[in-house]
Amino acid sequence: MNDDAHETFETEATDFLRMETLEQFIIERQGSFPHSTGAFSRLLRDISVAGKIVNRDMRRAGLVDIAGATGEINVQGEVQQKMDALAHREFVRALKRGGECCLIGSEEHAEAIPIKANSGDGDGEYIVLLDPLDGSSNIEVNVSVGTIFSVYRLPDSSVPPSLDAALQAGIHQVAAGYIVYGSSTMLVYTTGQGVNGFTLEPSIGEFLLSHPNITTPATASSYSINEGNYNSFQRGLKEYIKWMQISDKESGRPYSTRYIGSFVSDFHRNLLKGGIYIYPATTKSPNGKLRLMYEANPLAYIVEQAGGRASDGVMRIMDKQPETLHQRTPLYIGSKDMVLMAEEFLSGNRLHTD
Repeated sequence: MNDDAHETFETEATDFLRMETLEQFIIERQGSFPHSTGAFSRLLRDISVAGKIVNRDMRRAGLVDIAGATGEINVQGEVQQKMDALAHREFVRALKRGGECCLIGSEEHAEAIPIKANSGDGDGEYIVLLDPLDGSSNIEVNVSVGTIFSVYRLPDSSVPPSLDAALQAGIHQVAAGYIVYGSSTMLVYTTGQGVNGFTLEPSIGEFLLSHPNITTPATASSYSINEGNYNSFQRGLKEYIKWMQISDKESGRPYSTRYIGSFVSDFHRNLLKGGIYIYPATTKSPNGKLRLMYEANPLAYIVEQAGGRASDGVMRIMDKQPETLHQRTPLYIGSKDMVLMAEEFLSGNRLHTD
């Protein structure tokens, strides 16, 4: 290594040391909100460790046999990808090993999974619901994908954890987050006191605070939706899309379509840059397609903490009382003003010519 390269290496290493790691960030803020405990800090650490393992395996896709379908159909009626199964296994393993979690709900598993803590201190007190690998069908074409997670408290520690304990409205979440595996790997989470993002530095194997106090723009000039389903959208949504496509210099229209097809990736872009993500009810999917507990609730919690909004087109997502673990919902999520405008069109109070 020549002198210039050595100096550059030392400078980068010093910069890394000055940055706060995820673990330091969690520990330093432990106790700053009602639900923060040592067990909660360890739970987030366990999730981040599983994320690092999944990230490692993601980077090998195409070189080893971990891409493509398993040939199995999951509980959602979808073809399970090999990385879906791998990610599910790693997150369940990490949460079981940690002992802070008493119940796991996974998009890849039909039933809630009760956990017996490994420590001698009794069962854990947290319920974790997760989509182990959102957008996994995109792995073979090298599109970014992600993990989404949601954390609740066990309502009554004197009662064994059950499915009913997991069926809590989103307003009762004590934490939510996602990990996006893309050009860099980022973990973004909230505990109800703002949103912070951490980027994985592979050379030291740590998530470092890179995006403190994330806020999302109140409005923007892009929208994310699969317009291939346009003919099956309800009239109000069609009117909203037409309105976004009309030229209007004052409002910056027409807006641009930005649709990756991996929900967590579309959401992450819109969170940072502004925009609205829409997965509506359609003729084929009258209840929508996204899962309330695994996808909509956790990202609704994040977007609200960042100043955005999330609804099903009529009501706030986090106020919805779930009836089943794998319940689906329409979703309008992102910049606050854009979601409010969508709701106005959906209510029939506005036409695209207004």
